[in-house]
Amino acid sequence: MSGRPAKGGGRWVVVPPGRVHPWIDGFAERHGPFTASGDGRVVRLRAGDGAQAELHVPFPPMPAGPPHVGRLVAHVRAERRVGVFLVRLGGYAAGVFHGDVLLASKVGSRLVQGRTAAGGWSQQRFARRRRNQASQAYDDAVETAVRVLSPHLGELEAVVLGGDRRAVDALRRDRRLAPLLALEAEPFLVVPDPRLAVLRDTPSTFRAVRVRVLDPPPFDPPPEPAP
Repeated sequence: MSGRPAKGGGRWVVVPPGRVHPWIDGFAERHGPFTASGDGRVVRLRAGDGAQAELHVPFPPMPAGPPHVGRLVAHVRAERRVGVFLVRLGGYAAGVFHGDVLLASKVGSRLVQGRTAAGGWSQQRFARRRRNQASQAYDDAVETAVRVLSPHLGELEAVVLGGDRRAVDALRRDRRLAPLLALEAEPFLVVPDPRLAVLRDTPSTFRAVRVRVLDPPPFDPPPEPAP
């Protein structure tokens, strides 16, 4: 749950689904009693010392209204059926999860030459071969996603994409993916080569709650009285 700076101030913390309630309890221990407000997408905590936390709801919207914390915890713990499609140049993975359990999956790879020509080939010939390899790799990735995810389309609540953004964007125009992309949900999963172990670990990210934490303002003690 390490933090990183947030644009506009504060820091981002990613809290796994099983740790949301303990994290909120820890916020109260560190900063004192708080008030909660929010809507179907964000729950806001404001403590008496000025500290604030914005908890962004995964798979929004959730039912709005109090008790905000209780609704958020119940929403996060729900075991949804989610499709995951990961793509990097030369590698891909698709899987269907129920909660943290991987129900169906396929992982594959295809050789795509690096960007530098070697072996005395002309640069033009090398570039053409590389384009053909990339095209075939992307086609294999799309076929895999359709084969693994489409049979579950009526049951999926969302499809989460990941890998390399440029690789994923290159596939968006493929009409075979249109029914799956219609269910696309955040977050985009930036992951290394999409191997089976990487795919299995994705629920810890796509089910997590992203929290923007704003620490209390510094305390300035009153000036000492003049002698």
